[in-house]
Amino acid sequence: MVIEMYIGAAVAVALIACLSIYTGVHIRKNQETNSNGPGIVAGLIMGTLVGGSSTIGTAQLAYHYGMSAWWFTLGAGIACLIQALLYTKPLRKSQCRTLVGMIGQEFGERSGIVASLLNSLGTFINILSQMIAASAVILVIFPHIGSEWPVIISAAVMVLYVAFGGTKGAGMAGILKLCMLYAAMLLCAVAAVKLFGGGTNVISSVRLLSEETGINYFSLLARGAGEDLGACLSLILGVLTTQTYAQALLSAKTTRSAKQGGLIAAILIPPIGICGILVGLYMRNITDPGTFVSKTALTRFVMEQFPPLLAGVILGTLFIASVGTGAGLSLGIATIMRCDVLPHFAKKAVDPKKQWIIIVAVLAFACVLSLGSLGDIILNFAFMSMGLRGTVLFIPLCFALWLPGKINYRFALLSMVISPLVVLAFGTVLSGYTSIDPLFMGVLCSVVIMAVGFAHREHAMIQGRRGT
Repeated sequence: MVIEMYIGAAVAVALIACLSIYTGVHIRKNQETNSNGPGIVAGLIMGTLVGGSSTIGTAQLAYHYGMSAWWFTLGAGIACLIQALLYTKPLRKSQCRTLVGMIGQEFGERSGIVASLLNSLGTFINILSQMIAASAVILVIFPHIGSEWPVIISAAVMVLYVAFGGTKGAGMAGILKLCMLYAAMLLCAVAAVKLFGGGTNVISSVRLLSEETGINYFSLLARGAGEDLGACLSLILGVLTTQTYAQALLSAKTTRSAKQGGLIAAILIPPIGICGILVGLYMRNITDPGTFVSKTALTRFVMEQFPPLLAGVILGTLFIASVGTGAGLSLGIATIMRCDVLPHFAKKAVDPKKQWIIIVAVLAFACVLSLGSLGDIILNFAFMSMGLRGTVLFIPLCFALWLPGKINYRFALLSMVISPLVVLAFGTVLSGYTSIDPLFMGVLCSVVIMAVGFAHREHAMIQGRRGT
């Protein structure tokens, strides 16, 4: 039976990885010539957004707080909707290939470097969530190898994934991965409802659990309005300011195709969260939270409720989804550092071969930090990652898109530096002084600084006209 599970996992991993490599070699020009249709655009978006955080992480958080775990996939869906309807046209009209490049073009070289560094930091935090999620799969398949080896293995596989070009074929592989994940999560949801004894029993069981624990598992605000709404905001701002998702829109053949791809992603992402929530609630109903490792809620459910071969396929899909996302993020950081940051310090082009040093260093550092964070909530890292990227780039990006030339670069630079510091301050030292999520304070700070900069520029222009 164990052998059957291993075979199923190997088949799933090999299928997705091979398709990624194949499309990376044979279909890469589609991205370069902007000829992707709506399906590929949706696959590119969802190939990164739908990974370990949206499946394993959602089930883990649902284990503790129920419907509150929906904010990752629900927020991602809302973000894709906003991006499709409001951002697609100005992004494609700008002719800029990267969001950081747009910031640098509008607000100067130093602003571009700061944006690159802080954006990379936010992306790095998300790698931690994917690495912990991937390790949760390995831990269930190989329960006797200890807690450290799953993380090390996950990091090593991410390196290999990048080495063999798997991230280049993210569009087609994203579609396949999505189909397999969808099927897997729907099966899990149906199985969970059946084990509860039907939909009515789900409601009654969860209501009883809420009475026993004092936690409203039906509420989207179970963790507190500030924290949960902050989580939603972090997803919206994070998606809108992440190059991966913007690049998907830019790779489309037409603006209409880009919008349609974004709308498809917006519709398909949220339901995955509901499936994970049902599994998390079922596992919370039958296990003792004092002894159960919550990050394994989804993976252990799969192991216990499905035939070995099918369980292996599902687990393999979850693993490669987490690994592929983490690998793509590490490659993104390495590319930003090599192309946008290091040349400014080295005063010359950086050897592309050195990108490998950056990739290995990023994943090695993530591996070390993950070893110290194995007991943490996976989605907390994902929310933190999205929030940091959003706080730094969202308001300056809006000015670059809709109000170009209307603000001095110093104010944009000040906004990108001070806003994340405000988030950090209210999240630590000043946490007891307000119940408002630190992310809201950071965004408010960015709005104020950029508004002052806008008013200052307008005042200077008025004074200039009077002088003439």
